[in-house]
Amino acid sequence: MPSALEDPVAHLWRGTVALRIVTLLFALGTVVIHRTGYERPWLAWLAVAVMAAWSAFTIRAYSRESGRRPWVVVADLVVTCGLMSLSPLVLTDEQFLLNVPLVTTIWACGPAVAAGALGGQVAGAASGFAVGFFTYLNRGLVGVDLVRDVVLLTGAGFVIGMASSTARRTSVRLAQALRTEAATAERERLARSIHDGVLQVLARVRKRGLELGGEAAELAELAGEQEIALRSLVAAAPSESTLDGDADLRPGLQLLASPKVQVSTPATQVMLPAGTAHELIAVAREALSNVDKHAGPGARAWVLLEDLGDEVVLSVRDDGPGIPEGRLASAEAEGRMGVAQSIRGRVEALRGTLELQTGPGEGTEWEVRVYR
Repeated sequence: MPSALEDPVAHLWRGTVALRIVTLLFALGTVVIHRTGYERPWLAWLAVAVMAAWSAFTIRAYSRESGRRPWVVVADLVVTCGLMSLSPLVLTDEQFLLNVPLVTTIWACGPAVAAGALGGQVAGAASGFAVGFFTYLNRGLVGVDLVRDVVLLTGAGFVIGMASSTARRTSVRLAQALRTEAATAERERLARSIHDGVLQVLARVRKRGLELGGEAAELAELAGEQEIALRSLVAAAPSESTLDGDADLRPGLQLLASPKVQVSTPATQVMLPAGTAHELIAVAREALSNVDKHAGPGARAWVLLEDLGDEVVLSVRDDGPGIPEGRLASAEAEGRMGVAQSIRGRVEALRGTLELQTGPGEGTEWEVRVYR
Protein backbone atom coordinates (compact mmCIF):
# COMPACT_ATOMS: atom_id res chain seq x y z
CA MET A 1 0.00 0.00 0.00
CA PRO A 2 1.48 3.41 -0.94
CA SER A 3 2.35 5.72 1.89
CA ALA A 4 -0.30 8.34 2.65
CA LEU A 5 2.50 10.91 2.85
CA GLU A 6 3.91 10.19 -0.60
CA ASP A 7 2.97 12.44 -3.50
CA PRO A 8 0.70 10.30 -5.73
CA VAL A 9 2.47 11.74 -8.80
CA ALA A 10 6.00 11.23 -7.46
CA HIS A 11 6.70 8.90 -10.40
CA LEU A 12 5.90 11.72 -12.82
CA TRP A 13 8.35 13.98 -11.03
CA ARG A 14 11.02 11.31 -11.25
CA GLY A 15 10.35 11.13 -14.95
CA THR A 16 10.61 14.93 -15.16
CA VAL A 17 14.04 14.80 -13.49
CA ALA A 18 15.24 12.07 -15.85
CA LEU A 19 13.93 14.04 -18.85
CA ARG A 20 15.73 17.16 -17.67
CA ILE A 21 19.05 15.27 -17.52
CA VAL A 22 18.63 13.59 -20.91
CA THR A 23 17.55 16.79 -22.67
CA LEU A 24 20.46 18.72 -21.12
CA LEU A 25 22.90 16.20 -22.54
CA PHE A 26 21.17 16.47 -25.92
CA ALA A 27 21.45 20.28 -25.83
CA LEU A 28 25.14 19.98 -24.94
CA GLY A 29 25.69 17.64 -27.87
CA THR A 30 23.87 20.04 -30.21
CA VAL A 31 26.13 22.93 -29.17
CA VAL A 32 29.23 20.78 -29.61
CA ILE A 33 28.18 19.84 -33.16
CA HIS A 34 27.25 23.36 -34.30
CA ARG A 35 29.73 25.42 -32.25
CA THR A 36 31.99 26.29 -35.20
CA GLY A 37 29.11 27.79 -37.15
CA TYR A 38 27.68 29.93 -34.37
CA GLU A 39 27.95 33.69 -34.60
CA ARG A 40 28.76 33.91 -30.88
CA PRO A 41 30.03 30.54 -29.64
CA TRP A 42 30.86 31.96 -26.21
CA LEU A 43 27.22 32.93 -25.72
CA ALA A 44 26.15 29.40 -26.64
CA TRP A 45 28.51 27.96 -24.01
CA LEU A 46 27.24 30.49 -21.47
CA ALA A 47 23.67 29.40 -22.21
CA VAL A 48 24.65 25.75 -21.72
CA ALA A 49 26.30 26.62 -18.41
CA VAL A 50 23.15 28.39 -17.21
CA MET A 51 21.05 25.45 -18.41
CA ALA A 52 23.26 23.08 -16.43
CA ALA A 53 23.05 25.21 -13.28
CA TRP A 54 19.29 25.63 -13.61
CA SER A 55 18.89 21.91 -14.28
CA ALA A 56 20.76 21.15 -11.06
CA PHE A 57 18.43 23.48 -9.16
CA THR A 58 15.21 22.08 -10.65
CA ILE A 59 16.40 18.49 -10.29
CA ARG A 60 16.95 19.10 -6.58
CA ALA A 61 13.60 20.89 -6.25
CA TYR A 62 11.56 18.36 -8.22
CA SER A 63 13.15 15.46 -6.35
CA ARG A 64 11.59 16.64 -3.08
CA GLU A 65 7.92 17.18 -2.40
CA SER A 66 8.69 20.44 -0.60
CA GLY A 67 10.32 21.79 -3.76
CA ARG A 68 7.41 21.11 -6.11
CA ARG A 69 5.93 24.56 -5.86
CA PRO A 70 4.13 26.73 -8.44
CA TRP A 71 6.75 29.47 -8.26
CA VAL A 72 9.49 26.96 -9.14
CA VAL A 73 7.58 25.78 -12.23
CA VAL A 74 6.81 29.36 -13.29
CA ALA A 75 10.48 30.30 -12.81
CA ASP A 76 11.42 27.23 -14.86
CA LEU A 77 9.24 28.48 -17.71
CA VAL A 78 10.66 32.01 -17.51
CA VAL A 79 14.29 30.83 -17.45
CA THR A 80 13.68 28.43 -20.34
CA CYS A 81 12.04 31.07 -22.51
CA GLY A 82 14.76 33.57 -21.58
CA LEU A 83 17.55 31.21 -22.61
CA MET A 84 15.68 30.37 -25.80
CA SER A 85 15.58 34.10 -26.60
CA LEU A 86 19.40 34.07 -26.83
CA SER A 87 19.17 31.96 -29.99
CA PRO A 88 18.97 34.93 -32.45
CA LEU A 89 22.25 36.19 -30.95
CA VAL A 90 23.91 32.78 -31.18
CA LEU A 91 22.76 31.39 -34.53
CA THR A 92 23.64 32.92 -37.88
CA ASP A 93 21.05 33.73 -40.53
CA GLU A 94 22.28 30.77 -42.53
CA GLN A 95 21.74 28.43 -39.59
CA PHE A 96 18.20 29.72 -39.20
CA LEU A 97 17.58 28.97 -42.89
CA LEU A 98 19.03 25.48 -42.43
CA ASN A 99 16.69 24.97 -39.46
CA VAL A 100 19.53 24.42 -36.97
CA PRO A 101 18.04 23.79 -33.49
CA LEU A 102 17.75 26.72 -31.10
CA VAL A 103 20.29 26.84 -28.32
CA THR A 104 17.87 25.25 -25.81
CA THR A 105 16.66 22.61 -28.32
CA ILE A 106 14.49 19.90 -26.63
CA TRP A 107 15.65 20.96 -23.14
CA ALA A 108 12.86 23.52 -23.41
CA CYS A 109 10.15 20.87 -22.96
CA GLY A 110 10.89 20.60 -19.23
CA PRO A 111 8.47 23.31 -18.00
CA ALA A 112 5.53 21.78 -19.88
CA VAL A 113 6.09 18.41 -18.22
CA ALA A 114 6.62 19.98 -14.77
CA ALA A 115 3.52 22.17 -15.10
CA GLY A 116 1.43 19.18 -16.11
CA ALA A 117 2.67 17.13 -13.16
CA LEU A 118 1.92 19.97 -10.76
CA GLY A 119 -1.23 21.60 -12.10
CA GLY A 120 -3.00 19.15 -14.40
CA GLN A 121 -4.10 19.31 -18.04
CA VAL A 122 -4.71 23.04 -18.37
CA ALA A 123 -1.44 24.07 -16.72
CA GLY A 124 0.56 21.55 -18.74
CA ALA A 125 -1.01 22.50 -22.07
CA ALA A 126 -0.67 26.23 -21.36
CA SER A 127 3.00 25.86 -20.44
CA GLY A 128 3.69 23.78 -23.55
CA PHE A 129 1.94 26.34 -25.75
CA ALA A 130 3.95 29.17 -24.15
CA VAL A 131 7.22 27.40 -24.97
CA GLY A 132 5.99 26.79 -28.51
CA PHE A 133 5.01 30.44 -28.86
CA PHE A 134 8.49 31.57 -27.81
CA THR A 135 9.91 29.15 -30.34
CA TYR A 136 7.91 30.98 -33.02
CA LEU A 137 9.07 34.38 -31.72
CA ASN A 138 12.70 33.32 -32.01
CA ARG A 139 12.40 31.67 -35.41
CA GLY A 140 10.01 34.25 -36.83
CA LEU A 141 8.70 31.84 -39.42
CA VAL A 142 5.74 29.47 -39.32
CA GLY A 143 6.52 26.11 -40.87
CA VAL A 144 5.72 22.45 -40.54
CA ASP A 145 8.52 21.93 -38.03
CA LEU A 146 7.33 24.80 -35.85
CA VAL A 147 3.70 23.66 -35.89
CA ARG A 148 4.84 20.14 -35.05
CA ASP A 149 6.86 21.39 -32.08
CA VAL A 150 3.96 23.47 -30.74
CA VAL A 151 1.54 20.56 -31.05
CA LEU A 152 3.97 18.16 -29.39
CA LEU A 153 4.76 20.53 -26.52
CA THR A 154 1.11 21.36 -25.88
CA GLY A 155 0.06 17.73 -26.21
CA ALA A 156 2.84 16.49 -23.93
CA GLY A 157 1.87 18.98 -21.22
CA PHE A 158 -1.79 18.01 -21.56
CA VAL A 159 -1.12 14.26 -21.40
CA ILE A 160 1.19 14.57 -18.40
CA GLY A 161 -1.41 16.80 -16.72
CA MET A 162 -4.13 14.24 -17.38
CA ALA A 163 -1.96 11.48 -15.91
CA SER A 164 -1.28 13.70 -12.88
CA SER A 165 -4.97 14.47 -12.28
CA THR A 166 -5.93 10.82 -12.70
CA ALA A 167 -3.23 9.68 -10.29
CA ARG A 168 -4.37 12.16 -7.63
CA ARG A 169 -8.03 11.15 -7.96
CA THR A 170 -7.09 7.48 -7.81
CA SER A 171 -4.98 8.06 -4.72
CA VAL A 172 -7.83 9.83 -2.92
CA ARG A 173 -10.31 7.11 -3.87
CA LEU A 174 -7.92 4.40 -2.72
CA ALA A 175 -7.45 6.16 0.60
CA GLN A 176 -11.24 6.46 0.98
CA ALA A 177 -11.69 2.78 0.16
CA LEU A 178 -9.06 1.77 2.71
CA ARG A 179 -10.65 3.98 5.38
CA THR A 180 -14.07 2.52 4.62
CA GLU A 181 -12.71 -1.01 4.78
CA ALA A 182 -11.03 -0.30 8.11
CA ALA A 183 -14.17 1.38 9.47
CA THR A 184 -16.35 -1.53 8.37
CA ALA A 185 -14.01 -4.07 9.96
CA GLU A 186 -13.95 -2.08 13.21
CA ARG A 187 -17.72 -1.69 13.13
CA GLU A 188 -18.17 -5.44 12.72
CA ARG A 189 -15.77 -6.12 15.58
CA LEU A 190 -17.61 -3.66 17.85
CA ALA A 191 -20.96 -5.09 16.76
CA ARG A 192 -19.88 -8.58 17.83
CA SER A 193 -18.57 -7.27 21.14
CA ILE A 194 -21.68 -5.17 21.80
CA HIS A 195 -24.00 -8.00 20.84
CA ASP A 196 -22.24 -10.41 23.17
CA GLY A 197 -22.19 -7.91 26.03
CA VAL A 198 -24.14 -4.68 26.21
CA LEU A 199 -27.13 -5.66 24.06
CA GLN A 200 -27.65 -8.91 25.92
CA VAL A 201 -27.53 -7.08 29.26
CA LEU A 202 -30.04 -4.46 28.06
CA ALA A 203 -32.34 -7.17 26.72
CA ARG A 204 -32.18 -9.01 30.05
CA VAL A 205 -32.85 -5.81 32.03
CA ARG A 206 -35.84 -5.07 29.79
CA LYS A 207 -37.26 -8.55 30.15
CA ARG A 208 -36.75 -8.72 33.91
CA GLY A 209 -38.09 -5.21 34.46
CA LEU A 210 -41.31 -5.99 32.60
CA GLU A 211 -41.73 -9.09 34.73
CA LEU A 212 -41.31 -7.12 37.99
CA GLY A 213 -43.52 -4.19 36.96
CA GLY A 214 -43.77 -0.90 38.82
CA GLU A 215 -40.70 1.31 38.72
CA ALA A 216 -38.72 -1.59 37.27
CA ALA A 217 -41.03 -1.47 34.24
CA GLU A 218 -40.02 2.14 33.64
CA LEU A 219 -36.36 1.11 33.74
CA ALA A 220 -37.21 -1.73 31.39
CA GLU A 221 -38.72 0.71 28.93
CA LEU A 222 -35.62 2.90 29.06
CA ALA A 223 -33.39 -0.14 28.60
CA GLY A 224 -35.46 -1.17 25.59
CA GLU A 225 -35.11 2.27 24.03
CA GLN A 226 -31.36 2.23 24.51
CA GLU A 227 -31.14 -1.27 23.08
CA ILE A 228 -32.95 -0.21 19.91
CA ALA A 229 -30.86 2.97 19.60
CA LEU A 230 -27.64 1.01 20.05
CA ARG A 231 -28.70 -1.60 17.50
CA SER A 232 -29.45 1.21 15.01
CA LEU A 233 -26.07 2.79 15.64
CA VAL A 234 -24.24 -0.49 15.07
CA ALA A 235 -26.30 -1.38 12.01
CA ALA A 236 -25.94 2.04 10.35
CA ALA A 237 -23.80 2.03 7.22
CA PRO A 238 -20.39 3.68 7.58
CA SER A 239 -20.39 7.31 6.48
CA GLU A 240 -18.75 7.68 3.08
CA SER A 241 -17.94 10.57 0.77
CA THR A 242 -16.31 10.92 -2.63
CA LEU A 243 -13.74 13.19 -4.18
CA ASP A 244 -16.52 15.16 -5.85
CA GLY A 245 -18.17 15.94 -2.50
CA ASP A 246 -20.95 13.32 -2.64
CA ALA A 247 -22.05 11.52 0.52
CA ASP A 248 -24.12 8.45 1.34
CA LEU A 249 -27.55 9.52 2.61
CA ARG A 250 -28.30 6.26 4.44
CA PRO A 251 -26.19 6.51 7.64
CA GLY A 252 -27.72 9.83 8.74
CA LEU A 253 -31.24 8.48 8.30
CA GLN A 254 -30.50 5.15 9.96
CA LEU A 255 -29.42 6.96 13.12
CA LEU A 256 -32.95 8.40 13.41
CA ALA A 257 -34.32 4.95 14.30
CA SER A 258 -35.84 4.60 17.77
CA PRO A 259 -38.43 2.42 19.51
CA LYS A 260 -41.12 4.55 17.84
CA VAL A 261 -39.38 5.19 14.52
CA GLN A 262 -38.60 2.53 11.92
CA VAL A 263 -36.14 3.44 9.15
CA SER A 264 -35.90 1.54 5.86
CA THR A 265 -33.12 2.30 3.36
CA PRO A 266 -31.73 0.56 0.27
CA ALA A 267 -28.96 -1.99 0.71
CA THR A 268 -26.71 -0.05 -1.66
CA GLN A 269 -25.30 3.45 -1.29
CA VAL A 270 -27.49 6.45 -2.05
CA MET A 271 -24.92 9.05 -3.08
CA LEU A 272 -25.92 12.71 -3.21
CA PRO A 273 -24.04 16.00 -2.87
CA ALA A 274 -23.08 16.31 0.79
CA GLY A 275 -25.16 19.48 1.21
CA THR A 276 -28.25 17.79 -0.26
CA ALA A 277 -27.84 14.75 1.99
CA HIS A 278 -27.51 17.01 5.04
CA GLU A 279 -30.67 18.94 4.15
CA LEU A 280 -32.72 15.77 3.56
CA ILE A 281 -31.67 14.40 6.94
CA ALA A 282 -32.73 17.72 8.49
CA VAL A 283 -36.12 17.43 6.74
CA ALA A 284 -36.64 13.93 8.13
CA ARG A 285 -35.57 15.05 11.60
CA GLU A 286 -38.00 18.00 11.54
CA ALA A 287 -40.87 15.78 10.36
CA LEU A 288 -40.17 13.33 13.20
CA SER A 289 -39.99 16.24 15.64
CA ASN A 290 -43.51 17.23 14.55
CA VAL A 291 -44.65 13.67 15.21
CA ASP A 292 -43.34 13.91 18.79
CA LYS A 293 -45.01 17.28 19.32
CA HIS A 294 -48.39 16.77 17.68
CA ALA A 295 -49.14 13.08 17.02
CA GLY A 296 -49.43 11.95 20.62
CA PRO A 297 -47.22 9.80 22.87
CA GLY A 298 -48.29 6.52 21.32
CA ALA A 299 -47.74 7.50 17.70
CA ARG A 300 -45.30 5.55 15.60
CA ALA A 301 -43.42 6.75 12.52
CA TRP A 302 -41.79 5.22 9.49
CA VAL A 303 -38.97 6.68 7.38
CA LEU A 304 -38.55 5.21 3.89
CA LEU A 305 -35.76 6.05 1.46
CA GLU A 306 -36.00 5.02 -2.19
CA ASP A 307 -33.36 5.42 -4.89
CA LEU A 308 -35.07 5.55 -8.30
CA GLY A 309 -31.96 6.35 -10.31
CA ASP A 310 -32.64 9.87 -11.54
CA GLU A 311 -34.44 10.85 -8.34
CA VAL A 312 -34.40 10.08 -4.63
CA VAL A 313 -37.66 9.78 -2.68
CA LEU A 314 -37.78 10.29 1.09
CA SER A 315 -41.05 9.55 2.90
CA VAL A 316 -41.86 10.16 6.55
CA ARG A 317 -45.21 8.71 7.71
CA ASP A 318 -46.89 8.47 11.11
CA ASP A 319 -50.09 6.91 12.45
CA GLY A 320 -51.13 9.95 14.46
CA PRO A 321 -54.43 11.84 14.26
CA GLY A 322 -53.39 13.75 11.11
CA ILE A 323 -53.32 17.46 10.45
CA PRO A 324 -56.72 19.22 10.31
CA GLU A 325 -57.46 21.09 7.11
CA GLY A 326 -56.18 24.66 7.21
CA ARG A 327 -54.01 24.05 10.29
CA LEU A 328 -50.72 24.66 8.48
CA ALA A 329 -51.95 27.83 6.80
CA SER A 330 -53.23 29.27 10.08
CA ALA A 331 -49.96 28.38 11.86
CA GLU A 332 -47.98 30.16 9.16
CA ALA A 333 -50.28 33.18 9.37
CA GLU A 334 -49.70 33.30 13.13
CA GLY A 335 -45.95 33.40 12.58
CA ARG A 336 -45.20 29.78 13.49
CA MET A 337 -42.90 28.96 10.56
CA GLY A 338 -41.64 25.50 11.57
CA VAL A 339 -43.08 23.56 8.65
CA ALA A 340 -42.78 26.41 6.15
CA GLN A 341 -39.10 27.06 6.85
CA SER A 342 -37.74 23.73 8.07
CA ILE A 343 -39.46 21.46 5.59
CA ARG A 344 -40.88 23.43 2.65
CA GLY A 345 -38.01 25.91 2.63
CA ARG A 346 -35.35 23.19 2.60
CA VAL A 347 -37.06 21.24 -0.19
CA GLU A 348 -37.48 24.37 -2.31
CA ALA A 349 -33.79 25.20 -1.82
CA LEU A 350 -32.96 21.73 -3.14
CA ARG A 351 -35.29 22.31 -6.11
CA GLY A 352 -37.23 19.23 -5.13
CA THR A 353 -40.93 18.55 -4.72
CA LEU A 354 -42.88 18.12 -1.50
CA GLU A 355 -46.21 16.34 -1.15
CA LEU A 356 -48.28 16.15 2.03
CA GLN A 357 -50.94 13.51 2.54
CA THR A 358 -52.99 13.83 5.72
CA GLY A 359 -56.48 13.96 7.12
CA PRO A 360 -58.35 13.49 10.38
CA GLY A 361 -57.57 10.03 11.71
CA GLU A 362 -55.43 9.14 8.68
CA GLY A 363 -51.99 10.05 10.01
CA THR A 364 -49.53 12.23 8.13
CA GLU A 365 -47.09 11.46 5.32
CA TRP A 366 -44.47 13.79 3.89
CA GLU A 367 -42.99 12.72 0.55
CA VAL A 368 -39.89 14.54 -0.72
CA ARG A 369 -38.50 14.03 -4.21
CA VAL A 370 -35.06 15.35 -5.10
CA TYR A 371 -33.77 14.99 -8.64
CA ARG A 372 -30.14 14.18 -9.41
